[in-house]
Amino acid sequence: MRGLFITLEGPDGSGKSTIIKLIGDYLKDKGIDSIMTREPGGTLIGEDIRSIILDEKNTNMGAETEALLYAASRGQHVHEKIIPALEEGKVVLCERFLLSSLAYQGVGRGLGIERVKAINDFALRGVYPHLILFFHVDPELTLKRKTGNLAGDRLEKEGNEFHRKVYGGYLDLLEMYPKNIKIIDATKSIEEVFNQSIKEVENLLSKKEA
Repeated sequence: MRGLFITLEGPDGSGKSTIIKLIGDYLKDKGIDSIMTREPGGTLIGEDIRSIILDEKNTNMGAETEALLYAASRGQHVHEKIIPALEEGKVVLCERFLLSSLAYQGVGRGLGIERVKAINDFALRGVYPHLILFFHVDPELTLKRKTGNLAGDRLEKEGNEFHRKVYGGYLDLLEMYPKNIKIIDATKSIEEVFNQSIKEVENLLSKKEA
């Protein structure tokens, strides 16, 4: 595949949605063909699955069901959108990917990293990001910043203890699977976070051109 696959990872409210749009605009201005997408979702089927996963009415959802739904959405995403775009030589920007499932379901839900990785490996068909930007910032701060006084979705409403556990999982994963991961200090201003991110994106683009 001729394209490049870049994912943004980190806790809820860490700025991923803002930065991915800025990166997309930057690539467009450079004349680089790219697409932006997200997980869970990214396709019609995936977005339907996303609605089920995040619906606050589904409080009785089992952890195994949740993990399998994420993997199913990801499998459709890879099949329908990510692989075709990479084969066309595009840069694919994706908000969340495999690392999120390993942190949220593998660690946060206590299913085990290897078990969650196994069901996702089946869905991924060998696809792995060329660059993972990990947004490093206190999850309690970011969750409060994202939801404020408003009710969040089913996962956002899990509480600080769950999100601390997930973040601890992320930190373990950075050591377990360091391949292509670059840590971004997301405590900085939007401009500084964007500049850190673009530096890593430019480094990847220059390697491809070399």
